[in-house]
Amino acid sequence: MRPQDDKNIIHSIERNPEEGFRLLLKKYQQPVYWHIRRMVVSHDDAQDATQETFVRVFRSFGSYKGGQGSFRSWVYRIATNEALRMIGARRSEVVPDDCEAAGAGLVAADSYVDYEKELEVRFQQAILSLPPKQQLAFNLRYYDDMTFDEIASVAASTPASMKACYHIAKEKIVKYMNSNN
Repeated sequence: MRPQDDKNIIHSIERNPEEGFRLLLKKYQQPVYWHIRRMVVSHDDAQDATQETFVRVFRSFGSYKGGQGSFRSWVYRIATNEALRMIGARRSEVVPDDCEAAGAGLVAADSYVDYEKELEVRFQQAILSLPPKQQLAFNLRYYDDMTFDEIASVAASTPASMKACYHIAKEKIVKYMNSNN
C-alpha cells in the first residue's frame, strides 16, 4: 500500500484505524504543520494546532464525504479552522487594537526564524501583512501547490474568488517587497 494515496489512507482508516492514522500522519503531518505555521507564526502554537487538527480529523472522519472535495482539502480545511481558532484566541489575549497587520510583527518574536536570511523574513512579513483570506489563498497556492478548486474547498469559497485573492495577494507581496528594501 502506498501511503501517499489518499484512497488507500481512507480505506486503511476504515479497516484499521490505528494503521490508517499512521499513514495519515506520514503523509500530512509535516505539510499541515507548515500550513498552520505560516498562519500562526509561532512554532509552539503550530505544534499545538497541528496536534489538535489530527485529533479532529480522527474524531470526525465518519463525517468526511468525498463528494464535498478531496480528502486533502478536507484535512486542510480542518487545519485552517484550527489555526484561525488559535489566532482568534491569541488575538483576544494579547493583541491591542492598534497593532500592525495580523502577525507581521510576530515574525521577529519567533525563535525558529533564521534572521540571517533577511529576504525570507521580509517575504514572510509581506505574507503576514495580507488579510486572512488572501494569506490563505497565497499560502495554499504557493507553498502547497493546490488548485483553485482545492483552495476554494478549504476556504468554503469559489474558485474564482480564490483566484482573485491569490492574484491580489501576489501583487501586494511584490509591492511590499519593493517598498521595504
